[in-house]
Amino acid sequence: MKTNNKVTQSDQPKGKKLLLFQTLSVLSPFIIWFVLEVFLRIINYGDNTDLFIKYPPDPRYMVMNYYASEKFFPDTVNSTVGNQEIFAIDKAPNTIRIFVLGESTTIGFPYNPNGSFHRWLQYRLMHEYPDKNFEVINLSLTAVNSYTVLDFGKQLAQYKPDAVLIYTGHNEYYGALGIGSTTYVGSNRFLIQLLISLRELRSVQLFKNAIDKIAGLFEHKTTGDPGSLMEVLAKKQHIIYQSKEYKEGIAQFDKNMTELCNTLNAAKTPTFLSTVVSNEKDLPPFISDGIGKGSANWYYTQGQQAYKSGHYDTAKIDFDKAKELDELRFRAPEAINTDIKKLANDFPYIHLVDSKKLFEQYSPHGIVGSETILEHVHPNLYGYAILSEAFYKAIQEQHIIKDKPERDISFDELRKEMPITHMDSLKGAYQMMMLKTGWPFNQPIPKDFKVENSISGELATKVALGHMKWNAAMEALYQYDQKNGDKANALTTAEGLVLQFPQTADLYNYVGNLNYQLKNYAKQHFITASFLC
Repeated sequence: MKTNNKVTQSDQPKGKKLLLFQTLSVLSPFIIWFVLEVFLRIINYGDNTDLFIKYPPDPRYMVMNYYASEKFFPDTVNSTVGNQEIFAIDKAPNTIRIFVLGESTTIGFPYNPNGSFHRWLQYRLMHEYPDKNFEVINLSLTAVNSYTVLDFGKQLAQYKPDAVLIYTGHNEYYGALGIGSTTYVGSNRFLIQLLISLRELRSVQLFKNAIDKIAGLFEHKTTGDPGSLMEVLAKKQHIIYQSKEYKEGIAQFDKNMTELCNTLNAAKTPTFLSTVVSNEKDLPPFISDGIGKGSANWYYTQGQQAYKSGHYDTAKIDFDKAKELDELRFRAPEAINTDIKKLANDFPYIHLVDSKKLFEQYSPHGIVGSETILEHVHPNLYGYAILSEAFYKAIQEQHIIKDKPERDISFDELRKEMPITHMDSLKGAYQMMMLKTGWPFNQPIPKDFKVENSISGELATKVALGHMKWNAAMEALYQYDQKNGDKANALTTAEGLVLQFPQTADLYNYVGNLNYQLKNYAKQHFITASFLC
């Protein structure tokens, strides 16, 4: 018995060593991974995909990261870039901070930056409450959906927003990671969110880049322009109404937005969630299951006939059915709006912005068409003004701004005063024309088309083609108007630059090479608005 006890005791150190060896064997890959990750960060390999970074010209401010979208796109050549709108790290007293989340409509395509609804809203608030410092930061991106909106939105509470504005839903099927997209990786939300997090790691970026280089030897890369992205990302181009894929898209939106609303509601962040709007009257279905009775094309034709006959209620029903049956789902089905209304009803800090209802009120016979929408979902300048009106009314109803406005700007006054230049209008028209030459519109540029023979036409063309930055074009436009004594247009351009650079330090960094009059205008404006640091 004693001998057996001695053997057992002598075996204990070996058992401990074996356990240690087994533990190290299990942990060693993770240790190597950790060391590799630290090393790659030290040598600054890969891209930082944080939502915000310090603003390089002035570290007192934060700005949206240029690479923030890369983790949502398997092929980063298709990743998109957002606005560069700064906000103070230390939120100053008397500041109203508003974040904006969404997709290409939310960022203002094709009139961005100044034609977007958040700029209309910003301009109105700045002039109604000149003693307030407004930080309106648009975090929207093209070609994304609720996965991106959720990821960005969950990070916002720490930055002390006074409100979050959300307009999203059209890209649910074909946006990054969508059910019908080429970037689709599955419907398990936990695994998808884990994948998004892993893509933030430099070591994962290293492995991905190595794989991409090998695959790149055999694959054709896309250009990343908006037109080609529509086709590149649309893998499942036939998503039938009430099919499995159709229902999965609705469920994906509901789960992501429910999680986001729950997060923002728990933080007691006033959130304004909008219904989405699309062209129903003047856009035939992209893909219809034939032309027979009950098809999307059939309902659209019925709607056109009813509209011409003055039977507008019937036409509205038929146009809506045609949109619902359109198998190429670039327009959100009405189930998305139903879900949005439910979410606003379920959470006390989530407020409904019924933009679709307001668009219908501003549309002939209550049917949304080309009067406000350029193609399928993107508004014209009138439409973006209406979208801003919808959010403005909702914000005022919730009394987010406690002070009484020094001036009430009506919707009509806003449309007259908003500093949209002729160059902005032309740039939007040219970009939309180029978009429509591609799939699924396939509309060739008219043979008689000519670029407007003016400084605005010349600059708009350069900006639309990506040959010139909007900021530089605005500077050139201002200089031209100044040289030719056109003070009215020069002032409009100056106001446009103020909207682009609403923080004093940022504007002065940019306009250092502009003349005294513009800087003096900006200075006077900022003093009035208490923006001086």
